[in-house]
Amino acid sequence: MPFLLTLLAFLRVLRRLLKDEKFRALLYITAFTLAIGTFFYHSVEGWDWLDSLYFSVITLTTVGYGDFTPKTNIGKFFTIIYIFIGLGILVAFVTPIGEYIVDRRLDRIQEREQKKEIPENEFDFSGVIGKLRGKK
Repeated sequence: MPFLLTLLAFLRVLRRLLKDEKFRALLYITAFTLAIGTFFYHSVEGWDWLDSLYFSVITLTTVGYGDFTPKTNIGKFFTIIYIFIGLGILVAFVTPIGEYIVDRRLDRIQEREQKKEIPENEFDFSGVIGKLRGKK
């Protein structure tokens, strides 16, 4: 059940972020990067399409289970370049999602503080919230 709730929350955040033009561009670049990797591994290593996509995803997310490895020299060289370029693209895509989630939670904490819903004996996070948002 917690997995489903987390998945639903992620999909809600994704739907909201898709309204942002920059985020959509990052999504397209990420999809394009995965497509390039998938096509390359299918063509050069001879893997089927799903295995090629699977390897592209686990490579860029740095999971690297080791169940697939490139056998050709060109495949190994491509993978080195693919990791350096693709990892940066993937991080750029995931970062706004995390920032959005953190900002929403900080907004909720501030709202609770303003409504005095947080008891006096709890920590005051208003200074921390300001620092996290770049305010002094």
